[in-house]
Amino acid sequence: MMSGTVVDSGSPTAAVPDELSGQILDEDEDFEVFCKDSTFTDGGSLNASMQTSPGSMVNQYKFEEEEEQPDTKDIFVTVDNPESHVTAIETFITYRVLTKTTRSEFDSSEYEVRRRYQDFFWLKSKLEEAHPTLIVHPLPEKFVMKGMVERFNNDFIETRKRALHKFLNRIAEHPILSCSEDFKIFLTAQAWELASHKKQGPGLLSRMGDTVRAVAASVRGVRNRPEEFNDIQDYVESFSQKMTSLDKITQRIIREKKEYLEELRECGPTYTLWSGSEEELVEPLKQMAGCLDRCCRETEEQVQQLGNNLLPILHEYVLCTETLKAVLRRRDNIQAEFEAKNEALATKRTDTEADPKVLSLAWESLVGKDPEEAKQQKHQKLKGEIKEMKEEIDKLEDKLEFANNTLKGDWGRWKKSMRADLRAAFINTAEKNVEHYEKCLAVWESFLLSQRTEANEGDDGDRDDS
Repeated sequence: MMSGTVVDSGSPTAAVPDELSGQILDEDEDFEVFCKDSTFTDGGSLNASMQTSPGSMVNQYKFEEEEEQPDTKDIFVTVDNPESHVTAIETFITYRVLTKTTRSEFDSSEYEVRRRYQDFFWLKSKLEEAHPTLIVHPLPEKFVMKGMVERFNNDFIETRKRALHKFLNRIAEHPILSCSEDFKIFLTAQAWELASHKKQGPGLLSRMGDTVRAVAASVRGVRNRPEEFNDIQDYVESFSQKMTSLDKITQRIIREKKEYLEELRECGPTYTLWSGSEEELVEPLKQMAGCLDRCCRETEEQVQQLGNNLLPILHEYVLCTETLKAVLRRRDNIQAEFEAKNEALATKRTDTEADPKVLSLAWESLVGKDPEEAKQQKHQKLKGEIKEMKEEIDKLEDKLEFANNTLKGDWGRWKKSMRADLRAAFINTAEKNVEHYEKCLAVWESFLLSQRTEANEGDDGDRDDS
């Protein structure tokens, strides 16, 4: 029986040891990131503890779709506690996966297992294989950063941990994917049990056959795609272009703000140095330096907010568009196979209706049999093939109908989730921007007030002297 260790939710998070610095990463580990210096946040809701501006118009706005819905979730998953593992041939990281559930199909209510990235990738592949027209939330990108990763950076590991946490919770929230046996095994099986289960998958030849059929279907294409799926495809293409553009622009803004921040950091010391040689301007110059230093700190927080909150969600949905395109291709492949079988059936029926004289002459010349007997055998064979093809077509028709219905249902669910995520990210960004500019405004208003006060005092002193 597969079972995980009882959860200890209060256990401390293990830190990545410093002695791992400089370890060479095995290619099998496949480092994956959305952005090296960005982290994931759960965009489903705003952080209630974040400081917000009392006068902000954003604070006073509430969207109708954000009204609380009854909580029916019965699987709660947490990804935390990264640990490094060093062997003779590779260095990799595992994450603790804690599960709490009230579902009756689980033998226990709590589980604790450790998983590495490869295991998450296996789960995603199995879910897409079993449910080709359901939208499985994307994992962070996977690539080997040769020459780029010199050590296990804690920020990088935190980025991955949050991304994997979101991936599992999106599955746990899905009414179909959360019931997958593979998902249950992923959450409950110990490492050796999971490794054994992985070996039970389809063999290489079977996977190659599926790939060949998929390629053939994609080359053949579909003749009469339902209009609603044409609309979905158009939406995805347009959405992909927008998200890709916003992702690139936001990366460029962050890069330029970091450059601006570096320039800003040099301004304060320059004003301070200047104050040493200007006796009449000592106080204004020092105050300028102080204001610039405070604005520098606020700008740094603004850059971190963009990199930690907005950019990851934008890039996440760039990856989502690739997932959606793949789902639509798989749906089209099912329809293409269905149409190809119908065409083959029509060809078979044409053969059965061919001129009996032509059939008789052909068979008589080829096999030397009695023409009438050969004709009957030919007809019987064709009838048998037609019957088998009709059965295959009926199954494909059911498969296509099921694929269409599941995709339509998941499409609506995905759009609702996407809009909630993006709306939360935009509101969070707006709040942080307002907070940033109000703090900077207060800094400079304070400077102006102090200078005007000193100027007025100077004027009063001049009048007294006169």
